[in-house]
Amino acid sequence: MTHDLTFVDGHFYAGGRWLPDVDTLVVRDGRIAAMGVGLAPEGEVVDLRGRWVLPGFHDAHVHPVQAGLEMNACDLSGAADVEGYLAVVAEHHATHPADGDGGEWLLGGGWAMEAFPGGVPEARLLDAVVGDRPVFLPNRDHHSAWVSTAALRLAGIDTSTPDPSDGRIERDRDGRPTGALHEGAMELVRTLVPPADAAQRHAALMTAQAHLHSLGIVGWQDALVGEGLGMADSLDTYLDALRDGSLTAKVVAALWWDRARGDEQVADLVARRDRAAAAGLDAGSVKIMQDGVCETFTAAVIEPYLDAHGHATSNVGLSFIEAADLARHVQQLDALGFQVHLHALGDRAVRDSLDAIEHAIDVNGRLGNRHHLAHVQIVHPDDVDRFGALDVTANAQPLWACLDDQMVDLTLPFLGEVAREQQYVFRSLVDAGAPLVFGSDWPVSSPDPLEGIQVAVTRREPGSALEPLLAGESVPLELAIDAYTRGSAWICRRDDSSGAIEVGRAADLVVLDRDLLALPHDQIASSRVVRTYVDGRLVFEA
Repeated sequence: MTHDLTFVDGHFYAGGRWLPDVDTLVVRDGRIAAMGVGLAPEGEVVDLRGRWVLPGFHDAHVHPVQAGLEMNACDLSGAADVEGYLAVVAEHHATHPADGDGGEWLLGGGWAMEAFPGGVPEARLLDAVVGDRPVFLPNRDHHSAWVSTAALRLAGIDTSTPDPSDGRIERDRDGRPTGALHEGAMELVRTLVPPADAAQRHAALMTAQAHLHSLGIVGWQDALVGEGLGMADSLDTYLDALRDGSLTAKVVAALWWDRARGDEQVADLVARRDRAAAAGLDAGSVKIMQDGVCETFTAAVIEPYLDAHGHATSNVGLSFIEAADLARHVQQLDALGFQVHLHALGDRAVRDSLDAIEHAIDVNGRLGNRHHLAHVQIVHPDDVDRFGALDVTANAQPLWACLDDQMVDLTLPFLGEVAREQQYVFRSLVDAGAPLVFGSDWPVSSPDPLEGIQVAVTRREPGSALEPLLAGESVPLELAIDAYTRGSAWICRRDDSSGAIEVGRAADLVVLDRDLLALPHDQIASSRVVRTYVDGRLVFEA
């Protein structure tokens, strides 16, 4: 049980403003017991010295164990170009030499496509640094991997290897694999990589949790809990951390839907949900990945992708599950009380996902399971109003809603005219009555909510001089804050206990070093988290 404490001399946020009649907040047993001016202190006194307090952030779509594994391995996320990546690889290779006992692989990830010509890295670059060592490095969005020649050889990938139905092998003009694998093609190598053991997964979760707490994040929905995309199942990682008390965050586990299987896995998902619930973990969400990403032309789109000359191709991306099957799966899961968390990035994937949820409503009625579509990069104009009509939540990653190198060079030139004008249409969705929640998809991109909030409001990458991306789709600051607090707490089914500073709610709080509401919008991300509290427990202090 958390001890009592009183916050004094602070500014507290609610309803889009700093509350004028509150400078003191009393916490008993982890919950906000009283708010007002000059209240008598109880327990430990925390002098905020005039600082600003928001509800703790919730990340609605994140991959902490995956991120932690990469942070604890060859982490490329801190480098910005090819030379930087190779320097990190060289250092890791030198400090973690192959041991010949299963440890010969060099693992990690976090590179950005825009750092390479055409977004495609090559094995020869790795070979020059690590020699004949197998290397497997997923990029930031985990839809592609950079591999060495040794890794290709071990996997038997050569000119005669066909592309899998759900992926693509990058090749030169003679058909030789060049060292980049997209979507399902990654599995050709990833199946050879030794999986992380229980101790490594626990260490990864702790690394990630500490980082997320340092950014004011008090809870999240883990968007891949199961054996998918090369990840070892992290359900037991969470359950063990919950039992030993090391899990301080509030977590929803989205159980992975294996697209290589069908209806027969539903019973397994129910059993896993029940086992988690018995231990005190919410695993009542199921993650279905419906398509890929635009940069590799694997997002499922309505208009075909264009080639480098602006001419239409025959490629409309990948639908990992046929529309009729998707509708059946979503209806089954909805009937069993699962929340369905759909990766839908292209407009065809969005449409198929909305159709599936509409089918579930037609069969089951409205059960209130809070289904949501993650990423929603392209939403066709005909489908915008359907979010509100079907009560489907847009689970958006706001940091992506800007013109950056990836958007300018690898995305927009290859999309049809309609799709180019429907990028991350946050304001249109809100105006159509769609609930809007925010997440980061870390390690795909930064998990810092303040950066995401700034981009949602400005539609510009922090520090960029480029024009806003569809400026009319920006959202007001208070709505962006709400999407990362009350909104994301709602999608994680904690709306009765977290996401707002109100008497009776949990003392899930983030203390900032400056007045977020008074800052110019292009400086929001300059704010820094001073402290983070979960249930009144200090989990981070700068």
